[in-house]
Amino acid sequence: MKPLKLLLLGGVVLGLTACASKPKPAPVQERPVTQAPQPAEPQTVEQAPAPTEQYVAPDQPAPGSIEDFAYQSGGEPRVYFGYDQYTLSNEARNKLMQQANWLSNYSNMNAIIEGHADERGTREYNLALGARRAEAVRAFLVAQGIAPNRLSTVSYGKERPIDARSNEEGWARNRNGFTNLTSGGVS
Repeated sequence: MKPLKLLLLGGVVLGLTACASKPKPAPVQERPVTQAPQPAEPQTVEQAPAPTEQYVAPDQPAPGSIEDFAYQSGGEPRVYFGYDQYTLSNEARNKLMQQANWLSNYSNMNAIIEGHADERGTREYNLALGARRAEAVRAFLVAQGIAPNRLSTVSYGKERPIDARSNEEGWARNRNGFTNLTSGGVS
């Protein structure tokens, strides 16, 4: 009989809780509708432009570096001349245009234009030919807007060959004008 008492007691408790009423929620007091405040007039404040970060690909040199100058000049900052010539070819002009663009962007850089010749001919003749080659490069860069006081020239004639071979290929490489950056730079 005890289980019957428990069952009966459980039913009474359930019945009482089922009949209990929930309290009614208090009514929400209505607030008067007001207009939102007007936005304040925007004030114009002169701000310096945020520095732009320049993305540098892992396989490219840092902008403004000597390596960047060589990269922007098509691999090396050197133009080549024909045998006994100091006039600029179209290929040389294109390369010098790239150099002029770079030098315009980095106006804190100066350069020495080196004139070189191959081993054929006398020392004096090759020094003079190297000087004419260096001046041809300098004159082209000045014509592109590079300040003349940023560029100087030197002739090495046949004294500093870049190719030791005594054949047409070696001589062709040694007939050049080299733009050698000398000062400034981007840190």
